[in-house]
Amino acid sequence: MVEIRYVTNADKTFWYELDKHLPEEEFDKKVRDRQGYVILVDSEPVGILRYNMFWDNVPFCTMLYIREEFQKKGYGIALMEHWQNEMKEKGHGMVLTSTQVDEDAQHFYRRLGYQDCGGLILNIKGYEQPMEMFQAKEI
Repeated sequence: MVEIRYVTNADKTFWYELDKHLPEEEFDKKVRDRQGYVILVDSEPVGILRYNMFWDNVPFCTMLYIREEFQKKGYGIALMEHWQNEMKEKGHGMVLTSTQVDEDAQHFYRRLGYQDCGGLILNIKGYEQPMEMFQAKEI
């Protein structure tokens, strides 16, 4: 059985097994503001999704991660669709996400109907990375 629910403080250890980028104070905000989800399979947590609001009004998925042994089984799709449906119910007409151009996630998002809509190049010393590609979807 698959369950998707908001992240809680009890999920903190599991969350940080998958998400190495989120500062602890931001985790607390995700719990408080209900901007994070955990997907469970037979009561076992297998993935996470977190988001924030781009320009304070456009939902922006900042992290989707499914444990490796559960990837390519539809759980990422289920988590994205759950989030998109909730954002639509809240009155939003589009959602955003991003991925580095050297990552395969861009193909996953395109299969879900996301369109490339720009990129960000960081070449400031200490922050260099491959271009971050932004993708948008009407919901």
